[in-house]
Amino acid sequence: MTDRGRGSAGVAAEAGAVAFVCAACGVALTGPLIRLPAVPEAPYHAWSEADEPRPLPATVPSGHYAIETEPYGAPLVVAEVPGPVMPRQGQHWNADGKPLVSRGPRGNIVVHPDDARGLELEHAASACCGASPDGGMNQVCACGTLVATLSSDCAMPYELHLSAAHVRPVRP
Repeated sequence: MTDRGRGSAGVAAEAGAVAFVCAACGVALTGPLIRLPAVPEAPYHAWSEADEPRPLPATVPSGHYAIETEPYGAPLVVAEVPGPVMPRQGQHWNADGKPLVSRGPRGNIVVHPDDARGLELEHAASACCGASPDGGMNQVCACGTLVATLSSDCAMPYELHLSAAHVRPVRP
Protein backbone atom coordinates (compact mmCIF):
# COMPACT_ATOMS: atom_id res chain seq x y z
CA MET A 1 0.00 0.00 0.00
CA THR A 2 1.39 3.43 -0.88
CA ASP A 3 0.38 6.93 -0.01
CA ARG A 4 1.39 9.24 -2.81
CA GLY A 5 1.12 12.35 -0.62
CA ARG A 6 3.74 11.33 1.93
CA GLY A 7 6.81 11.15 -0.30
CA SER A 8 10.12 9.87 1.06
CA ALA A 9 9.39 10.96 4.65
CA GLY A 10 6.42 8.58 4.76
CA VAL A 11 8.53 5.74 3.40
CA ALA A 12 11.25 6.45 5.98
CA ALA A 13 8.73 6.45 8.83
CA GLU A 14 7.34 3.11 7.66
CA ALA A 15 10.83 1.63 7.55
CA GLY A 16 11.45 2.40 11.26
CA ALA A 17 13.53 5.51 10.71
CA VAL A 18 14.62 7.71 13.58
CA ALA A 19 16.01 11.22 13.81
CA PHE A 20 18.61 12.20 16.38
CA VAL A 21 18.25 15.18 18.69
CA CYS A 22 20.54 16.81 21.24
CA ALA A 23 19.89 15.20 24.63
CA ALA A 24 20.53 18.53 26.37
CA CYS A 25 18.19 20.82 24.43
CA GLY A 26 16.13 18.61 22.09
CA VAL A 27 17.11 20.39 18.86
CA ALA A 28 17.10 18.13 15.77
CA LEU A 29 20.59 17.13 14.66
CA THR A 30 19.52 14.90 11.75
CA GLY A 31 16.49 14.19 9.63
CA PRO A 32 15.01 10.68 9.47
CA LEU A 33 17.66 7.97 9.12
CA ILE A 34 17.35 4.22 8.60
CA ARG A 35 19.61 1.86 10.56
CA LEU A 36 22.16 -0.32 8.79
CA PRO A 37 23.11 -3.67 10.36
CA ALA A 38 26.77 -2.57 10.75
CA VAL A 39 29.10 0.27 9.87
CA PRO A 40 30.22 -0.37 6.27
CA GLU A 41 33.88 -0.62 5.40
CA ALA A 42 35.29 2.73 4.32
CA PRO A 43 35.19 3.01 0.52
CA TYR A 44 38.56 2.74 -1.16
CA HIS A 45 39.88 6.02 -2.49
CA ALA A 46 43.41 6.73 -3.67
CA TRP A 47 43.68 9.90 -1.57
CA SER A 48 47.44 10.03 -2.05
CA GLU A 49 46.94 10.34 -5.80
CA ALA A 50 44.25 13.04 -5.68
CA ASP A 51 44.95 16.40 -7.34
CA GLU A 52 43.51 18.26 -4.35
CA PRO A 53 43.09 17.07 -0.78
CA ARG A 54 39.44 16.48 0.11
CA PRO A 55 37.44 14.13 2.31
CA LEU A 56 37.21 10.53 1.22
CA PRO A 57 33.82 9.18 0.11
CA ALA A 58 31.49 8.82 3.10
CA THR A 59 31.47 5.48 4.91
CA VAL A 60 27.72 5.56 5.66
CA PRO A 61 25.34 6.36 2.79
CA SER A 62 23.15 9.44 3.17
CA GLY A 63 19.84 8.72 4.89
CA HIS A 64 21.29 5.92 7.03
CA TYR A 65 23.11 5.34 10.30
CA ALA A 66 24.97 2.49 11.99
CA ILE A 67 26.18 1.80 15.51
CA GLU A 68 29.95 1.70 16.09
CA THR A 69 30.76 -1.30 18.27
CA GLU A 70 34.47 -0.53 18.71
CA PRO A 71 36.13 2.26 20.73
CA TYR A 72 36.30 5.52 18.78
CA GLY A 73 38.02 8.86 19.42
CA ALA A 74 39.96 10.11 22.41
CA PRO A 75 41.62 9.08 24.54
CA LEU A 76 44.33 7.42 22.50
CA VAL A 77 46.54 5.15 24.59
CA VAL A 78 49.73 3.19 24.01
CA ALA A 79 49.04 -0.34 22.82
CA GLU A 80 51.02 -3.52 23.38
CA VAL A 81 50.75 -4.47 19.70
CA PRO A 82 50.37 -2.18 16.65
CA GLY A 83 46.92 -2.20 15.12
CA PRO A 84 44.34 0.19 13.76
CA VAL A 85 44.09 3.28 15.97
CA MET A 86 40.30 3.31 15.36
CA PRO A 87 37.92 1.34 13.15
CA ARG A 88 38.54 1.88 9.41
CA GLN A 89 41.79 3.72 10.12
CA GLY A 90 45.39 2.68 9.87
CA GLN A 91 48.08 2.55 12.50
CA HIS A 92 49.09 5.59 14.53
CA TRP A 93 52.12 6.16 16.78
CA ASN A 94 52.99 8.68 19.47
CA ALA A 95 56.10 10.89 19.49
CA ASP A 96 58.11 8.05 21.08
CA GLY A 97 57.23 5.67 18.25
CA LYS A 98 54.80 3.59 20.34
CA PRO A 99 51.58 2.34 18.73
CA LEU A 100 48.32 4.00 19.82
CA VAL A 101 44.74 2.72 19.95
CA SER A 102 41.47 4.38 20.89
CA ARG A 103 39.93 3.88 24.31
CA GLY A 104 37.07 6.21 23.38
CA PRO A 105 33.43 5.34 23.81
CA ARG A 106 31.62 2.48 22.09
CA GLY A 107 28.11 2.79 20.72
CA ASN A 108 28.58 6.00 18.71
CA ILE A 109 25.99 6.56 15.98
CA VAL A 110 27.82 6.85 12.66
CA VAL A 111 26.10 9.00 10.02
CA HIS A 112 26.95 10.66 6.71
CA PRO A 113 28.34 14.09 7.70
CA ASP A 114 25.99 15.81 5.23
CA ASP A 115 22.98 14.39 7.14
CA ALA A 116 23.82 16.52 10.21
CA ARG A 117 22.02 19.80 10.90
CA GLY A 118 23.18 22.85 12.83
CA LEU A 119 26.48 21.52 14.13
CA GLU A 120 29.58 23.67 14.28
CA LEU A 121 33.23 22.68 14.50
CA GLU A 122 34.37 23.45 18.06
CA HIS A 123 37.98 22.38 17.63
CA ALA A 124 39.86 19.83 15.60
CA ALA A 125 42.95 17.79 16.28
CA SER A 126 45.82 18.43 13.91
CA ALA A 127 45.22 17.07 10.43
CA CYS A 128 46.41 18.27 7.05
CA CYS A 129 43.10 19.35 5.54
CA GLY A 130 40.12 18.43 7.74
CA ALA A 131 38.95 17.39 11.16
CA SER A 132 40.55 14.45 12.94
CA PRO A 133 38.86 12.36 15.65
CA ASP A 134 42.14 12.07 17.58
CA GLY A 135 41.22 14.93 19.94
CA GLY A 136 37.74 13.64 20.75
CA MET A 137 34.38 15.29 20.19
CA ASN A 138 34.68 18.33 17.95
CA GLN A 139 31.10 19.17 16.92
CA VAL A 140 28.90 21.39 19.07
CA CYS A 141 25.11 21.78 19.06
CA ALA A 142 23.57 25.27 18.94
CA CYS A 143 23.07 25.03 22.74
CA GLY A 144 26.84 24.66 23.24
CA THR A 145 26.89 20.92 24.05
CA LEU A 146 29.57 18.81 22.40
CA VAL A 147 27.59 16.06 20.66
CA ALA A 148 29.70 14.50 17.91
CA THR A 149 33.08 13.77 16.38
CA LEU A 150 33.71 14.63 12.73
CA SER A 151 36.37 12.81 10.74
CA SER A 152 36.92 14.76 7.51
CA ASP A 153 40.64 14.78 6.84
CA CYS A 154 41.69 13.58 3.38
CA ALA A 155 43.46 10.48 4.75
CA MET A 156 40.66 9.31 7.07
CA PRO A 157 37.19 7.84 6.63
CA TYR A 158 34.58 10.60 6.11
CA GLU A 159 32.23 10.01 9.04
CA LEU A 160 30.29 11.81 11.74
CA HIS A 161 30.05 9.97 15.06
CA LEU A 162 27.14 11.19 17.18
CA SER A 163 27.84 10.51 20.86
CA ALA A 164 25.29 8.03 22.22
CA ALA A 165 25.66 9.78 25.59
CA HIS A 166 24.77 13.21 24.15
CA VAL A 167 22.03 12.50 21.58
CA ARG A 168 18.81 10.53 21.62
CA PRO A 169 16.69 9.00 18.87
CA VAL A 170 13.12 10.19 18.23
CA ARG A 171 10.49 9.01 15.79
CA PRO A 172 10.07 11.54 12.98
